[in-house]
Amino acid sequence: MSKTIHDLVFFDEATPEYSEAATATEKCVRGQPLQRTWHHFTSNDEKFFAGLWEAEPGCWKVSYTENEFCQILHGRSILRDVDGNEHSLTAGDNFTIPAGFEGEWEVLETTKKIYVIYQP
Repeated sequence: MSKTIHDLVFFDEATPEYSEAATATEKCVRGQPLQRTWHHFTSNDEKFFAGLWEAEPGCWKVSYTENEFCQILHGRSILRDVDGNEHSLTAGDNFTIPAGFEGEWEVLETTKKIYVIYQP
């Protein structure tokens, strides 16, 4: 089926599916930060997703089964792998996280990002 201009999703014009929840206790390393999601798009095959995510300061374990592109909009975070290697994240950073990545996501200052996920 052919798509039209009306099928495009403009984040600042669309009404997203909003959710917020405290990080699951079993994943928390420090604190129990609130995470918010403004989900804008899911493909028909439910393997591709896009939206906005925000989290308050804290640290939790991550284990990615999906491939994710991120663009940090504001805040400061640290992404750390299981070996302790880390990378600081700040506004303007663009990066991908491959499926299979495990480690910790630490938010130092409330961080907001655009996410684009492919779940094989």
